[in-house]
Amino acid sequence: MDRRNLNWITWGFVMLAVVVMALMLGGSLRRSTHITLPASGEGQSRTEESQTPSGGALTLVEIRPDTVQSAIASLSRPETYCRTVTAEQFWSGGSGYYETFAAVSGPWTRTDRTLPDGQTRHALTNGEETYIWYNDGTEVFAAPAEGISGDDEQSIPTYEEILELPTESIVEADYRVLQEMNCIYVETAEDMDGYALRYWVSVRSGLLVAAEKLLAGEIIYRMSAPEGEETEPVPSDFTLPDGRMLLDME
Repeated sequence: MDRRNLNWITWGFVMLAVVVMALMLGGSLRRSTHITLPASGEGQSRTEESQTPSGGALTLVEIRPDTVQSAIASLSRPETYCRTVTAEQFWSGGSGYYETFAAVSGPWTRTDRTLPDGQTRHALTNGEETYIWYNDGTEVFAAPAEGISGDDEQSIPTYEEILELPTESIVEADYRVLQEMNCIYVETAEDMDGYALRYWVSVRSGLLVAAEKLLAGEIIYRMSAPEGEETEPVPSDFTLPDGRMLLDME
């Protein structure tokens, strides 16, 4: 690939355009949605092109508040993946921190979280039914999910909610690099209660990799799930302590 030294007037103009793929890709991480983006650096810019396995067409989209919803609508999450999500909560005089391992395959999400008392809470849900057990115990609590999704079990927001926002509530949207991850960035205006949201969505995997929730300009929640840590789930991730397999992974 050719590399050319370019003189840019300001750093901001490097972030003007992002290519999103019109043909959606499903399946595993190796078949997740790809977007062609300009890679940036001080005084240099390099464009890399990623072709889809099927040779699907690519569409150039300028990321700004009135176009970002269309760009995000063109993304899709991979069907299967594992990753570790870190979440922090902040309040007056203190904060809390926890990590959650998440394994996803089709409709099922497995989460393992270490609680403040040292116990490990395991949960398996498909959005309709949920199974919960602790540590290495064999006693499993089963109940209807009652609207609690796999994202809720991970205690993370869903970037798909951006698609439901009134366009005028999005005050900033562009392409940004976060910890060497190419992302679509979205920021909302404060709502009537003073809350605002920030999202970083990976253009490689289509996954939300970072988010913040602010109250009156102060961060009260932060999550991150760096790229490069995703792996493929294994059958044991979706097996209950009694040996019952909830998902056919063949």
